[in-house]
Amino acid sequence: MSSQKVLTIFIICFLLPLGGAFLLLKSDWLPGSTVNNGQFLVPEVKLEQWSKINPKPWAIALRVAGQCESGCSVYISELKNIYLALGKNQNKVDLVLLGSAGRQVKGFKNYTYPSGALKADYLYLVDHMGLVVFSYELDRDLQTNRITAKGLIKDLKKLLKYARSS
Repeated sequence: MSSQKVLTIFIICFLLPLGGAFLLLKSDWLPGSTVNNGQFLVPEVKLEQWSKINPKPWAIALRVAGQCESGCSVYISELKNIYLALGKNQNKVDLVLLGSAGRQVKGFKNYTYPSGALKADYLYLVDHMGLVVFSYELDRDLQTNRITAKGLIKDLKKLLKYARSS
């Protein structure tokens, strides 16, 4: 076999997969389904001064609007149940209240967050650098919240399993 044939085969073996990948990307062929249960935040939200609360690798944050009402206490108890369900991974996760600095709840860290991109009555997964990764809408219906909580736990366990920092 001549050296020119070897070179041609080598170039074809390099260009064929590259060209196929280029065509698939240009034709908008991407998988439509995802395995996460939460919603990615678009645009990206980064919490400034996040390091001041000395966070663990991940945090489950509850966005509280103004003063916490009776619905807020239901959400807080749900969050405590989620934390208990994490089992051995509890040492890698913080519970955080996002909102005004006045509210103190045992087992929760407080992060003062002015009204902005994050909506009230939502749970958020936040990494140790302050990047808000997923959001989960809370509902007044307890059964809906249980389904949301199961999805959050599933997502968090995957993140903890694959995170380099944990």
